[in-house]
Amino acid sequence: MKASDFVARYLEARGVTHAFELVGGMITHLLDSLSRHSKVTIVCCHHEQGAAFAAEGLARITGVPGVALATSGPGATNLLTGIGSCFFDSTPAVFITGQVNTHELKGERGIRQLGFQETDIVSMAHPICKRAIQVERAEDLPQVLDEIFALALEGRPGPCLIDLPMNVQAESIDDGVAMVALQQAEILGRSTQSPVCSPAAPSSRQNDAFQQLVAAIDKAQRPLLLMGGGCAAFPNRSASRAVAEALGIPVVLSLMGVDVLPESHPLRVGFIGSYGNRWANKALGAADHLVVMGSRLDIRQTGADLESFCADKQIWQIDIDQAELGVRIQPTWSLCCSIQAAAAELSGLARQPGSRHHSWEQEIKTLREAYPAALEYPAEPGEFNPVALLQNLSQYAPDGCQYVTDVGQHQMWAAQSLRFRSQDRFLTSGGMGAMGFGLPAAIGAAFAHRDRTTVLISGDGSFQLNIQELETVRRNHLSLKILLFNNRCHGMVRQFQETYFQGNLQSTAKGYSAPDFVAIGLAYGIPSSRLLEGEDTAHALQALLNADGPILLEVPLSMQSKVYPKLAFGRRFGEMEPEATPIAMEST
Repeated sequence: MKASDFVARYLEARGVTHAFELVGGMITHLLDSLSRHSKVTIVCCHHEQGAAFAAEGLARITGVPGVALATSGPGATNLLTGIGSCFFDSTPAVFITGQVNTHELKGERGIRQLGFQETDIVSMAHPICKRAIQVERAEDLPQVLDEIFALALEGRPGPCLIDLPMNVQAESIDDGVAMVALQQAEILGRSTQSPVCSPAAPSSRQNDAFQQLVAAIDKAQRPLLLMGGGCAAFPNRSASRAVAEALGIPVVLSLMGVDVLPESHPLRVGFIGSYGNRWANKALGAADHLVVMGSRLDIRQTGADLESFCADKQIWQIDIDQAELGVRIQPTWSLCCSIQAAAAELSGLARQPGSRHHSWEQEIKTLREAYPAALEYPAEPGEFNPVALLQNLSQYAPDGCQYVTDVGQHQMWAAQSLRFRSQDRFLTSGGMGAMGFGLPAAIGAAFAHRDRTTVLISGDGSFQLNIQELETVRRNHLSLKILLFNNRCHGMVRQFQETYFQGNLQSTAKGYSAPDFVAIGLAYGIPSSRLLEGEDTAHALQALLNADGPILLEVPLSMQSKVYPKLAFGRRFGEMEPEATPIAMEST
């Protein structure tokens, strides 16, 4: 069997339904084989970064490793941002790059390049992959592919990269060996969407620790559970909800975990962190026992003043990655195990019926009523309020809506205000914080579930980074709903400059420009319009959601638009702008 034919059939056997790519000479064998010998849909993108983000979007929705292909040289290097995004946000993915023939590789010679477009992508990708490997013999492919897919999925998921020289793609694999490998791959593919647990179940010492955790919560006055991005990952969602309900305490959510519990869930408090809901951050500041699950507690969740974040509280941290425990904050107690293992342990512990922290829950309710999200936005007369608009959007959207955002002010408004239902999903770029993520990731999500409503929430700055993928939307008849906020600047960094650089708006407003997005949408064949002052927003949003096919709605905002509340860096955790003024500089 030809090696590239084997790769194509192997991907199909592992449950891969789509492969995203931009054509190049060094992947022509693979593309030919995928189109002739598999049912994998080849999605032709217009930039390899778009292909990488689309693969990530599909993987987050389905739990099956996303697949993107690129040719050698610039094609391979263009994948790197998407690879890093998968690595930092723990998304399973397999990236396949073509490479020059093995006899054209420079090897150990002290030259820069031998073959045309030869690039050592394995060395470049190594720091942001669970594994990056160049396959030198076709006969090694069955074992390598098994190992790569297993590694992408096991433990803390992440991306892997396979670099395939052109001549290796054209070599042959023994038919008997190939068929056995494909049969095994099919068995593994059928189980991919089952929960993936940690290799090791909790020890007896850890079982005792869970009992201590429950006992501590029963004694606490103001306990809180913080659920991070690990809780929102495909295989962990139901187990995360089971943990929350077993503990029976109020739950706050990080940016990457904001969709784990629906708005209607009685334990859901809200979104925390740098731009979190004011009431949720105040509750987090007041908690005396904090259980952290699936979160690395980065600076955007804790703020810069770690002393005040930790003050007067015990912190209990659960994570599948031992390296993440106690990195920035030394917890009172920590446990390295999977969320599924935690759910299994906690479900077996006897619980007392009814609420044990009624006064604490009432305190949180009072805080929430005191700080409605829509009133945080400082709207100018006649200006649309993006927070209120997004609240209305989610009210009209059906259950199972797939929300995708780019990176910027719109991202934080969405996290603050979308009212998630039980089957809704929220995809955004967390650790990488990559502008340009939104449109291609939404394409991946839309391919994952064509029957669901997929809404892209973007801003004028981020949207321009991968705007070319509008053609991918149109060509594939994706029913993608695009809500585009346009404040004619890079709003989040502009807000940062106003605070720390005396209003010198270099490169955010000065030196920045944007095109007529309605005209561009129409040029791509996508119905597009602009929300006008005085227009019925309810009608416009319902028309957006109910459109048959792709559609774009631009919402003009003031160039002075701001995201509030915002943690006042340098001050005690929970003190937020604009009421409090920061006294330290944070990253944007």
